[in-house]
Amino acid sequence: MMIPYLRKKKIVEILGNEEIFYIDDFLNHIEGISKSTLRRDLKDLEDEDVVVFLKGGAVKLKSQSLELPVSTKLGLQKKEKDIIAKTAASYISDGDVIYIDSGTTCTSLMKYINNKDITVVTSNTALLNGQYEHIKMYIIGGEYNSDISSVNGPIAENNLRNFNFDKAFIGTSYLDVSRGITTPNIHEANKKKIVISRSKKNYVLCDSSKFNKSALCFAFGVEECTVISDKYDEKIAKATEFIVAE
Repeated sequence: MMIPYLRKKKIVEILGNEEIFYIDDFLNHIEGISKSTLRRDLKDLEDEDVVVFLKGGAVKLKSQSLELPVSTKLGLQKKEKDIIAKTAASYISDGDVIYIDSGTTCTSLMKYINNKDITVVTSNTALLNGQYEHIKMYIIGGEYNSDISSVNGPIAENNLRNFNFDKAFIGTSYLDVSRGITTPNIHEANKKKIVISRSKKNYVLCDSSKFNKSALCFAFGVEECTVISDKYDEKIAKATEFIVAE
């Protein structure tokens, strides 16, 4: 029988792929779990502001109104994020000045570029744990959000206006052709707006579970970036440049 941490991780992973999921259906997707244990795990996740209960015996992630903690997102689409990061790294050349956004997919990018002679500007505090031999790194100042390992707010926005980037690698909560690149956090949205205005080329790193959904705050339009994802989407590909990771 799975320990509580692994059960909850599995629940969040399922909800990351399905916008709404009925409680009874979890019993067919999580081996050895009882209905009482499932309800207890879901209640814990509700108390942590990760899921919300719906009428009719269903639940969904609360991520459209609240940014999920990095600790929760780490277990979601891990393989897909790694493939996306590896493909994104192939578009970075020696001498580039790049911006790396907060988010787990953007964090994964670093392990594929450590041998490149580049300059990195970032608001992603998770990158500070690494050892980088050839990379010159600047971390922007601002308000620290430990839940999402990010620096944002007015100070961060002012700092970003002092930089010019060859390429920016940006994360997103959701991607929709009509609603654009969105995030639950207005400060994160404002930060992304400034970044793309300072960059020659903008890449959004987005796994396919985030397609055709939207969060509260608009950052910028899909047509303003190149999307790198694990699966092809015809609707998005018609709206902007689209790269399938491999």
